[in-house]
Amino acid sequence: MSLGQLCNRVVVVTTRGTGMDEAARLMREHHVGSLVVVDETALGRKPVGIVTDRDIVIEVVAAGVAPASVTVGDVMGPELVTARESDEPWDTIQRMRAKGVRRVPVVDGEGVLIGIVTVDDLVETVAEQLEGLVKVIGQEQAREARTRK
Repeated sequence: MSLGQLCNRVVVVTTRGTGMDEAARLMREHHVGSLVVVDETALGRKPVGIVTDRDIVIEVVAAGVAPASVTVGDVMGPELVTARESDEPWDTIQRMRAKGVRRVPVVDGEGVLIGIVTVDDLVETVAEQLEGLVKVIGQEQAREARTRK
């Protein structure tokens, strides 16, 4: 299964110039913990960053900064980790772990945003794979028990 098949295609986006107060409102309105920051291009929306609810708390609220005085572009991280829709989940898990990120925008061959994959999505996929392995073990044990009677 590729990330293109696994990713969530509904992504809440914003731009660098959005105020942090508006970003927080968008997160609340859409019940999400992050926004993908995009640049609009002729090809489509290209991800350039992510801003999370944790960014708002740590970089704005805890720092005593007025949310309306700071933009998403001021707070988003300097390096964005993305994945291609053809990438495999295991490779993405390794990259996420190496970079310390929990969310990765998924892009097409042109770098245009098509979805997002999160740690939760990947845990669910891994759990399904492990469940399949457990069933294989159980079936093998049952087959062996039948043939050794």
